[in-house]
Formats: sequence, structure tokens, C-alpha cells
Amino acid sequence: MNRGTSQCNYQEMRKLTPGGVSSPVRAFEPHPIFIKEGKGCMMTDVDGNEYVDLCMAYGPLILGHSHPSVVSVLERQIGKGTVFGAPSPEEKDLIAEISKRVPCAEMVRLVNSGTEATMHSIRLARGYTGKRGIIKMNGGFHGSHDAVLSDSSQPPKKNGILRETASFTHVVEYNSEEQLASVLEKNDDVAAVIMEPVLGNVGVVAPKKDYLENVRKMTREKEVLLIFDEVITGFRLSSGGAQKFYNVIPDICTMGKIMGGGLPAGALAGRKDIMQNLAPEGPVYQAGTFSGNPMTAAAGTAALREMTEERYTALNKMSSELISSVSDSLEDNRISAALNAAGSMFQIFFDVSAVNNGTDAQKCNRGKYTDLFRRMLDSGVYMPPAALEVNFMSTEHRLKLQKLSEEFDKNLRCIV
Repeated sequence: MNRGTSQCNYQEMRKLTPGGVSSPVRAFEPHPIFIKEGKGCMMTDVDGNEYVDLCMAYGPLILGHSHPSVVSVLERQIGKGTVFGAPSPEEKDLIAEISKRVPCAEMVRLVNSGTEATMHSIRLARGYTGKRGIIKMNGGFHGSHDAVLSDSSQPPKKNGILRETASFTHVVEYNSEEQLASVLEKNDDVAAVIMEPVLGNVGVVAPKKDYLENVRKMTREKEVLLIFDEVITGFRLSSGGAQKFYNVIPDICTMGKIMGGGLPAGALAGRKDIMQNLAPEGPVYQAGTFSGNPMTAAAGTAALREMTEERYTALNKMSSELISSVSDSLEDNRISAALNAAGSMFQIFFDVSAVNNGTDAQKCNRGKYTDLFRRMLDSGVYMPPAALEVNFMSTEHRLKLQKLSEEFDKNLRCIV
């Protein structure tokens, strides 16, 4: 494929922004691909090359690119106004849709991103409990603010995070009740456990049987709030997210991605007695000029209403068919790899037999994944560039299932 225009764009961008990208995960050698258009499960780059998209903007596009229902409400809303700095009917409608679907969402506060949602949820947990510490999972990602990029067990680095901030963040392995119980037992100053119910930033790592139930039991016994970061899994695994899918209800959850219909979005939701501590009703401050803006709210409401229970069933079934095909290709070609999946999310971990936590994921052969990524890219399939990211399916991939199966089979044969 000729990608000369993408290369020229990248050279210009490197002069304008660090690394030539606005988010590190978009960077790869020799240069990222610049996209000009997306439709359904397809993307077209600035050189005219077409790709089946398995990255799907890292999760938001469960309906695919430019879904007609989302496009039509945006066209109507843009003529009425893009932001008001005041409540709107669209904002109310989105909050109502979230509350109707998400089990823990007795009250909802809209924000602008997943990072904002987790940042405010931690502040809310500290304000509500009067405690300072948090526990997160090794390999779990909760945005790019200091509290969740920290680790009390690590020496200070030149990363701009204060040692004092890091001292309040404790890290344990996902799927290990023993490690969590040990930290909770030794520390009575923990406000919250914040965790992705399914790890989604070291590839895909699903919970072992009864793990989430045991986490819920331990946090309740220790009077520690449980925060499910559902920025990825919210409205992805089911209409009510992972908490509905696994039937484990947290005290607070955070959301983003899908709930914005393809526009920037975030939310935190939870028990009424906790949420009422947010300003202006309570003392925990949170604010944002673009929070609940009518464009995002209209797009998000349209996207959520499109995703009926029947569509989730069909999406997960379709995803399972592709995952089964990839599994067969790995087995037929005698490739050592773990293939992890949850609903319409999956990832391949080369040269490891099983991945149950962040440490396991780090052991995979990233070079082999990069080889597969480049071969698939040249075959017209855009996977996430990094080995510890996630492949996402959309409702529109049904049109390209055969091509995806064939390309995985063809390119996996070349992985040594």
C-alpha cells in the first residue's frame, strides 16, 4: 500500500506536537496512519487505502463509524446549538438512559472523559469515607491523572508525580483475592478499590469464577467503597455493563467511550447517598464547561437506544464466531499463544499459555504481535498497534467476518 501522504502528515505533525500524535497509543513505526473517513466497520486513510477496523477508536464505536441514527441526531442538534453552559433536555435524556440501564446508577453526573470520571470518583470516595488511600490492580488503567498513575511500592521517577501522592496508591494483582485481602487487612486508611471488572489495558483479562463477588464481599466488610471503572466495559459487555453481565454491583462506577456515541464523554454514577456529596448538593467539588453538552448527550442517547438486548446477543455471538476462528488458526499453525476474550473484546498474547493478570500479560512476546499487526495492516485490517491493547468488534463487522477470518489465518501462518 502507498502511504506517502500519511508519512508527510506525520513528519509535519512531529514538528507541532510531541511524538507527532495526540495520544501515545496511536504511535507506531515507521509512522501512524492518518484516517480521513470511517463508515460502518471500515476506515479510509488519506492515501485512499481501506481497512477493516478492529481498533474502533479503542472501544467507543459499538455501532461502527458514522451510524445513521447518530449522524441524524447530530445534524439536528448542531443547528440548535453545540454547548449552552446550562442544562438541556438532551442532557436529561442521556442521564435517564444511563440510570435505566446501569444497576448501580441511582444518580449520575456527566463529565467529559474517562479520566475525569475516575479522577472525580476517587475524590468523591475520599470525601464520603474520610479516608485517603486507594487500591488499584496491576495493569489496570484509569486515565492519566496522578493518583492512578502512581504506585506506593515504586521509587519516585521523573514523571511529574509527587512521592506523597504515590504513597496513597496501593497496587495488587487482578484475580488475586489474597493480595487484596492482605492490603485491606494491613491498611485501615483505604477509601476505595478502583478496578476494571475486565482488564482492558493489558489486552483482555476476564475475572476468574467468583473473583468479583469476593472483591465485593471484602470491600463491604472493610467499609471500603468499590469503584468499577467501566469506561471500556460500560455498554460493551451488556446494556448495563460488566456489573450487569457478572451481576456484581459496585458502590460507584465510571463510564465513557460508548455512552458518547463517538463524541468525547464520561460519567460517574452510584448510590444516591454517595453521589449527593457532589457539589452543589455536597462538599466534594466537580465542574466542567462541556459536561453534559447537548451534542454528546444527543449522540450518546441515540447510540444507547440502538443497542437493544437482541443486538448485544447478536454482537457477542458474531464476536464468538471470529474468536473461535482465530483460535482454530492458532491451533492449526501450532502457535503458542493465549487468546483472551470477553463479549466483543479480544486479544492474542503470543508465547504465553495463560494470562490472568497484569504480570502475565507483560510476559507476552510483543515482537510477534507487532509482526502480526503490520501484516494485517498491509492486508487491509487495522488492529490496535500495541500488543497490550484490545481488538473491538462492532455490530457492523458482520459484513466482514469472512475476510477477517481469512486474513487472520493467512497472516498467523507467517508468525514464527
